[in-house]
Amino acid sequence: MTRKALLIGINDYAPAGPGGPDLQGCVPDVQDVAHTLNALGIVPAKPGTLRILTDVRATRTNILNGLKWLLTKVKKGDLIIFYYSGHGSQLPDLEGDEIDGKDETLCPHDYSTAGMITDDDLRQVLSGVPAGVALEVILDSCHSGTGTRETAALSSAPLSESLSYRYVDPPLDFCYFLDANPSLPTRRILRRTGGGKDAVAANKLNHVLWAACRDNQTSAETRIEGSPISRGVFTYCFCKVLRRTGADITRDRLDALVSADIKRLGFGQVPQLEGTKEALAGKVFS
Repeated sequence: MTRKALLIGINDYAPAGPGGPDLQGCVPDVQDVAHTLNALGIVPAKPGTLRILTDVRATRTNILNGLKWLLTKVKKGDLIIFYYSGHGSQLPDLEGDEIDGKDETLCPHDYSTAGMITDDDLRQVLSGVPAGVALEVILDSCHSGTGTRETAALSSAPLSESLSYRYVDPPLDFCYFLDANPSLPTRRILRRTGGGKDAVAANKLNHVLWAACRDNQTSAETRIEGSPISRGVFTYCFCKVLRRTGADITRDRLDALVSADIKRLGFGQVPQLEGTKEALAGKVFS
């Protein structure tokens, strides 16, 4: 059985170096995910099975090419994993000459010049997943522009230095239309509306989706439990719980434990898990 993973983590946004809407915890997130997948025997740390793109290498072109690599030569019974840690945003969903909605997006390193990666972009690539291939998508980014106020008690540093949210405003030429009509419906990144539920059964999905927060929340990063470096709250808890329980845990149980850990740390964001009923009750990464 083939097991492959594409891991994306972007701290440094264009322009390279200080000046972009930079983050701090995304590259450490990728390292933690890679270590966890390897240590538990889920995906071996080998160039042919594990591909990592960070910072200036995580361009729009490289990410989309990486997704194509992820699907290359996979067949029924194989496992593939796409993980993204970085900024999320929104763009108007343009069909013909009418503005009829807005797409949630992922922001590659060069999003300001090359463009964001939309739900349509991901669907176009991932629709080619052969039947019987287990696809797990893990997104530690904001899924809307609605902010939430988190506790600052996790660090002695001022809130502005200790806590960041993984959302950036779209370019003005797109942002104008969103501001002009804030009631536009949102098309989620590879998911349906969850109705506020932590785990959502969707019987026609060809993947399992782990999202770091609900549709109306932001995904936070900060220094957690005395760590000297910032980490994504969701990824930190996801990897910590998974290493503690092992890969025999079911997805719905893992989701419940990760959610409880995030709540224990004092954060309001609620992870969302979506997949078929069978997938939610099945073992993670299987």
